[in-house]
Amino acid sequence: MKIAVIGAGKWGQALYSALKINNDCVISSRTKRDIDGFIGLSEALKYDYLLFSISTQMTDEFLSLNFKSNNQKILVASKGIDIISGKFLHEIYAKFSSGDNLAFLSGPSFAIEVMQGLPCALVISSQNKELAQIWASAFPNFIKPYISSDVIGAEICGAYKNVIAIAGGVCAGLGLGQNARASLISRGLVEMARFGEHFGAKSDTFLGLSGAGDLFLSASSELSRNYRVGLGLAKGENLDRILDEIGEVAEGVATARAITKMAQQRVIYTPIANQVVDMLGGKNAKEALKDLLKRQ
Repeated sequence: MKIAVIGAGKWGQALYSALKINNDCVISSRTKRDIDGFIGLSEALKYDYLLFSISTQMTDEFLSLNFKSNNQKILVASKGIDIISGKFLHEIYAKFSSGDNLAFLSGPSFAIEVMQGLPCALVISSQNKELAQIWASAFPNFIKPYISSDVIGAEICGAYKNVIAIAGGVCAGLGLGQNARASLISRGLVEMARFGEHFGAKSDTFLGLSGAGDLFLSASSELSRNYRVGLGLAKGENLDRILDEIGEVAEGVATARAITKMAQQRVIYTPIANQVVDMLGGKNAKEALKDLLKRQ
């Protein structure tokens, strides 16, 4: 396959390093990078198979300015919910491409381990099973791809787990112990599933790689950018300073705000996400955890 990876951050570079093993693969972004396989954006977007790994909050603008549909087959490797519109990624991409041309990548996967060729399993979700299988065939042997039709479930899992990961980092940063972390993560999974149920997601998705698998990984490791946001909040650091130190997009910050806004509009119970948003706004982390523990 001839594949162009659009987005040259760490995740985009990791996926490029994996896909180039068995495919004719290039990588591109709006900003020129001095990296292997880099080509200009206009040339890359002419490829028949495109993998997008760009910030969720910039996706609508990026596609509006740069993308023209020519029946390209797209795999979306980003995670999150647009904070301005409250739209999921499949809704944003549907403005620019047919649903039959869209697939979405999810599951537990740190970029650094993918670049090292360490084994992992991922999920490719699409309403077009044949397209999902084509994308699955492009991955190297150390990545085991599974196929799902639950696009909205995979999207909610991938977005919401970043919010719970922030809470996980706070829990660790406050030194609350393993019991508290396990309790937080398990209740976070319940909260994710409750939110997903409202949008028609399948319950099994939350127990699989896209849900529990990605959540367990992101909410318990300093390799997670969102987890590191939580560690900083636990120390009482300013959010802008935390994000500057991380130096990359932590999608959970905007996603937490999008989720609580959507939950308020639809009357969905999201206590962990609510407290995360309060902490992002300056609430003391210890007080937030106390309020979470004493909730009804």
